[in-house]
Amino acid sequence: MALFTRGSVERVKEAVDMVELVGARTDLRRVGTRHVGLCPFHDERTPSFSVNAEHALYHCFGCGESGDSIKFVRETEGLEFAEAVEHLAERYGVELEREEEGPRAEESRRRRDRLMRLLDRTATFYARFLWDAGEARAARAHLAERGLSEETLRTFRVGYAPSAWNRVLAAGQRDGYAPGEMVAAGVAQPGRDGGYFDRFRARITFPLSDARGRVLGFGARAVRDSQKPKYLNSSENELYRKGRHLFGIDHARAPAAKAGRVVVVEGYTDVLALHGAGIRESVAIMGTALTGEQLTELGRAATTVLMALDADASGQEAMLRAARAATERGMELRVVALPAGSDPAELVVAQGAAAFERLLSAAVSVPEFETARVLDTADLATTHGRDRALERVRPLVAATPERSIVRDELVRRVTDRLEVPSSYVTGSGGGGRAATAPARPSARERPTPKAPSAEGAARVAATPPRPSAPAPAERAERAFLAMCLGQPTPGRELLWRAGEGYLSPRFLPVREHLLAHPDDPLAELPTDDEQAALVTEVAMLAEVEPSTELDVRLSFVQLELRRAERELRAAARERDYERQRALWAERERLREQFDELMGALG
Repeated sequence: MALFTRGSVERVKEAVDMVELVGARTDLRRVGTRHVGLCPFHDERTPSFSVNAEHALYHCFGCGESGDSIKFVRETEGLEFAEAVEHLAERYGVELEREEEGPRAEESRRRRDRLMRLLDRTATFYARFLWDAGEARAARAHLAERGLSEETLRTFRVGYAPSAWNRVLAAGQRDGYAPGEMVAAGVAQPGRDGGYFDRFRARITFPLSDARGRVLGFGARAVRDSQKPKYLNSSENELYRKGRHLFGIDHARAPAAKAGRVVVVEGYTDVLALHGAGIRESVAIMGTALTGEQLTELGRAATTVLMALDADASGQEAMLRAARAATERGMELRVVALPAGSDPAELVVAQGAAAFERLLSAAVSVPEFETARVLDTADLATTHGRDRALERVRPLVAATPERSIVRDELVRRVTDRLEVPSSYVTGSGGGGRAATAPARPSARERPTPKAPSAEGAARVAATPPRPSAPAPAERAERAFLAMCLGQPTPGRELLWRAGEGYLSPRFLPVREHLLAHPDDPLAELPTDDEQAALVTEVAMLAEVEPSTELDVRLSFVQLELRRAERELRAAARERDYERQRALWAERERLREQFDELMGALG
């Protein structure tokens, strides 16, 4: 992918409303010139995340995450640099200019962009036809009977494909698209005897968009019972891959980030009904098995996944595989028990959003859910039936953390229902056969999953481990630099004096940057990511913690005392007695100065 010109990247940064961008992920409130809220990068209960709207920068004083709008999108959306720039450019209406790219790469990009424009136009046509055409009256009635509001349907661009054989084909050709391009986009297909015709006819259409809202294909539902098949999707092509797709992810990402969960359902109308009921963090997998690519996409939205599916369709092994894959990605997968024969859309319409929320709150882990299902469906009246149930629940119990309440409760439940000793269930103590699946290590024993590098697979939005607190010396240096910004008159003079020996190598470049940009250190950040993060942290700390001239002078004396102590230790090691005597005198002078300043503070 070709790089964008520096000028166009800067225009994107200037166009971004940082408060609006970050506010879609976490609630912010204004405090003076800043906006603060809970950090979207680590779990916390007291807000330590700060946004500087003027310079479009963010910093968390809890976990140390820091950066600009592009980095924020890369971290939260799991995108590469160029993808993040494109995402922001689309969102804020900035035209991007590219550096030179190879002819083949340019041709491929232009073709992809052209096909996506065709799909977007087709989605607009279908949506307009649904509301304007008399032919679509039955489709409108069907959607209304499902309890779906016009507002929700318009939000998701739900439409109707006319029954004519070539309406989309003819419109596309008028717009300059060749039939082959429309086949490649999945909106037309070749006939058996030559020629082409529309793929979707007399069907309700659901645009299948990626997380950025770009239409990649369509799902379509028959209106008449005689139409076969009932559901028809775009065939897989260069844009659309069913195993990657989550219907509604473009509308669910921000609500899921705020809620800390994402609800997974089966079909389009389930998502539409939940969205209309206020449960907007909902997506559909449109299939029976959750793929690894879909899990990765879910992980970018939230770390807790609530599966509200027809569990019988998935199967025990598929559910366990999905749960293990989720754990490896730092996610938690829980199962929502739906009443037999009901889907989320029907439940919300019949019982309301509050009833469905109660089901979500009662969601359990996969082993708990599968164990209950095995016990409820087993033939417990016969020894053979109980033996079969025992064989099926052993791997489920083994899949839970050892020495956990969940495992203890499962073992108790199984032993009670099957009337067997606990050793039969756990495979321990030689009383029963070994469990058919090895127990996973407990959460305490299990290593923290490593996130792939930025150059590898897209980064999963899992909660990162909280870093260790900085050393006291580093905290003192950071505080001193922040005070120098807060008190510019004495601060500039003290910055000049606080060179090598006063500050650690990590903070010396920050000092140089502050000296070079005394009035606005955030206006032109260093190109080095770590230095840029430190400058941002220091500048935002200066806003958060106001200081006085006395504070900054006291902080500088503390740095001088530390320097004198270090030099004294070095002189002692080298047995430089003359140097030691001079440093003893300097240390006493500094201690007196420190006491004097402390007295003034009191």
